[in-house]
Amino acid sequence: MAPQSVSHIDMYESTPPLYLLPSLTNTSTLPQRTLVRMEFGGRRALRRKRIQAEASYSSGLQFYKEPPTGNVSLTEFDEMAFERLKVLRAVERLNLSGYIKNSEEWITKLYEEFAKNKFFIILAEKNTKSNTDEVQKARRQDHVSHFILRLAYCRTEELRRWFIAHETDLFKARFLQATRIGSDIRNFLAINNLHYTSVPFIDALELVRQRKVFLKQGYAYVPETDLATLVTSSFRSKLSHDMTTTCRALPELDSDERLVNLLHDFDQRYTGKDYSSKKHGDTCRITPDMIDTLANKSFPPCMRQLNDTLRTTHHLKYNGRVIYGLFLKAAGLNLEDALFFWRSHFLKNMDVDTFDKRYSYGIRYNYGKEGKKTDFSPYGCIKIIMGNIAPGDVHGCPFKHSDVAILRQRLVAYKVSNQVIDEIMELVNKRHYQIACQRYWESIHGVPIDAGINHPNQFFEESQKFLNGGVQPSQGKKQSEVKTTPTFMYSSQSSTQSSTQSSTQPSTQPSGGNTMTVSEEIDMYFDDDIEAAMLEQNSCRED
Repeated sequence: MAPQSVSHIDMYESTPPLYLLPSLTNTSTLPQRTLVRMEFGGRRALRRKRIQAEASYSSGLQFYKEPPTGNVSLTEFDEMAFERLKVLRAVERLNLSGYIKNSEEWITKLYEEFAKNKFFIILAEKNTKSNTDEVQKARRQDHVSHFILRLAYCRTEELRRWFIAHETDLFKARFLQATRIGSDIRNFLAINNLHYTSVPFIDALELVRQRKVFLKQGYAYVPETDLATLVTSSFRSKLSHDMTTTCRALPELDSDERLVNLLHDFDQRYTGKDYSSKKHGDTCRITPDMIDTLANKSFPPCMRQLNDTLRTTHHLKYNGRVIYGLFLKAAGLNLEDALFFWRSHFLKNMDVDTFDKRYSYGIRYNYGKEGKKTDFSPYGCIKIIMGNIAPGDVHGCPFKHSDVAILRQRLVAYKVSNQVIDEIMELVNKRHYQIACQRYWESIHGVPIDAGINHPNQFFEESQKFLNGGVQPSQGKKQSEVKTTPTFMYSSQSSTQSSTQSSTQPSTQPSGGNTMTVSEEIDMYFDDDIEAAMLEQNSCRED
């Protein structure tokens, strides 16, 4: 039997907004197999698109020109979006690992990551006629998941920047991979009406900057070997426009709580190892008397900061207690020891009865012994970075939320060398907070960690493996090769803060008035600010 509750979504590409009929407000009573029906376009167009949707996907590459139609269960909706998020995060990690973007080595490493994690991309790009149903299913997942993440990432300019940048990198990697393995690129171009008999130079800005094209009367003559750059430019331009259109339509989605709940804070979802449930033998037990020593050796700065504050003041605010308590739980502190640990500090400020009435319940709650009896997960890096920090709070990410002078002092106290501190501060200025934490881990352990830092408990676990067993993390590029091009990743700073931060950087304008060379002038105009200009041109007013 078909589910009783269906949400009908119509999106008119030319004239938003988004229409939702009907909507349900009580999400607690929804069955797991509730369907979300996504239909885009007018009635005639809708009928035509239904017919197209029933046809097979003819290419492993997609330009995502037409939104998907059909029925998707809420469970599938979440699973597909989550896997695509992991794909984009993999692209981001590789971009910051030191490999030259779009190089042969970069593409090889990226597809190794896709294959290792069995992402849908590998299956979607198969050309074999066998397993056709599985290939078509993977291509549909590619199609649907892209549009779901559009909904999740269109809410702010910063999220749009992140999504556009990494979707574009993913598309170009897939295009280059298709060229490498001999896929029918011309068929893909024909399907999407991409013809490049003559190209206005503005469509080939990247090639102009790299001086790879001949320019004449406003047109660029592009070698066939650089076709990927032109196609990627078209992809980026269209996606930027479509994200703005989706942003304007998004408020209409608020009437359906099911989708809102699924998409809320989706960008903060943790995609790494699950630290909520520890199987026997997964971790060593830690006891309260070990915590101070472990904090100095193996805790990430965010947790070390919480421990230092607790030792000094014998108290933490609510959010600090939750974050630090869940971290210690995942690190191996059992409930009995946790009660002893917190009580030993708090009793310096209060009596036993006050502690038991006001704080012991929350500790048991975190361990799943009270309330919903849920095994709560410790906070990942993204959730901590994106958290709201009030004056006096110490539970944030030191690399984002600490004053620059205080952060530098703390790193000096942690015995980090001046050279590494300068590298970390440069990463902080460029808002690469997790890479800064990775650099800190490498500085105190003396070896690189190729996987990066994505979770405080991962930081602790990798440290303990190295210190106790000599197990070295997988080694990648040397840290000096890490690229620091701004990606606006996981930053909730306001435009005012960003402007202030930018104003502190040295000016890149050449001295000498109008004596700028042709090379300098081209570099000035065809840099990463092109992306900002495109987004500003298609900007969506944000409340």
